[in-house]
Amino acid sequence: MLDNSNVTGSVNYSDLILAAIGKNLTVVILGISINYINATMIHTFNKHQIFKMNSRYILFIHLVFNDMIQLTTSISLVILANVFSTIYLSLCIILLMPGIITTLNTPLNIAFMAVECYIAVCIPLRYNYICTVKRTYISIGVIWTISSLSVLPDLIILLATEPLESLNSSVYCHRDNVFRSPYSLKKRDVSHILCLVVVWLTLFYTYFRILFAAKAAKSYTNKARNTILLHGFQVLLCMMVYVQPMLTQVLINFFPGGVKILYLVMFIIIHVLPRFVSPIVYGLRDKTFKKCFTRYLLCTVTTNIQPKTI
Repeated sequence: MLDNSNVTGSVNYSDLILAAIGKNLTVVILGISINYINATMIHTFNKHQIFKMNSRYILFIHLVFNDMIQLTTSISLVILANVFSTIYLSLCIILLMPGIITTLNTPLNIAFMAVECYIAVCIPLRYNYICTVKRTYISIGVIWTISSLSVLPDLIILLATEPLESLNSSVYCHRDNVFRSPYSLKKRDVSHILCLVVVWLTLFYTYFRILFAAKAAKSYTNKARNTILLHGFQVLLCMMVYVQPMLTQVLINFFPGGVKILYLVMFIIIHVLPRFVSPIVYGLRDKTFKKCFTRYLLCTVTTNIQPKTI
């Protein structure tokens, strides 16, 4: 007679494997699809000199490139967690660092985009002097520097307080598991709050300045004002990362039996969808970029593109 417990255990184990494969496939397919769209945007940018000479497009495509890195690293961490549960600490750090830095880059990049929009509307005569290509790339360098300096102290503390042998130990790859020093945890919260306060103040200031801009440029001002509102929506999506632990815990209390599915859904909503919504909505609002982008996305040749303003 067959042992029912063995049969049940085998069935449950098979179900777990199928569930894990299904979750990984879902995340990978979404990631590949979004990165294909974003890669097409970058290809569109590189193929047309008009985009390379405009600060607005440079900042926008940097946001897209930054989101590609963030999405790739976060999906890699999820897959490794589902397949191996724990990985070497050294590998975890290599994946975590770009993920953390690019997460911080996003709201800062949005703030610079809002300032560029404000300059174009409120001080247009100085726009070409202030928003040069060189200064735009310097701004991007500043974004990466600020984000890197925010997380590098955590790495230094880890290397200073943990023995080098710990780099070969296995851990569940999560920021709080790796950078678990009380100082690192407090610094993380302070840096997040400071970053979001600065970004929100920038968005409010630029929005109201554009709102009260000259009526002579009313049509363009309305577009600029809507753009700032879109930036605010993007920042709200970014903020979901910071409330994820609390929100997840609340949902687990309501749905204790669906923890694994809940984690997958939360990951898609908080980490995947914002990487899709923000660039697509902003990029497709621009007629010139949209015309080029849709033709490349459909694998057709773009010719005779004339410059237009956003």
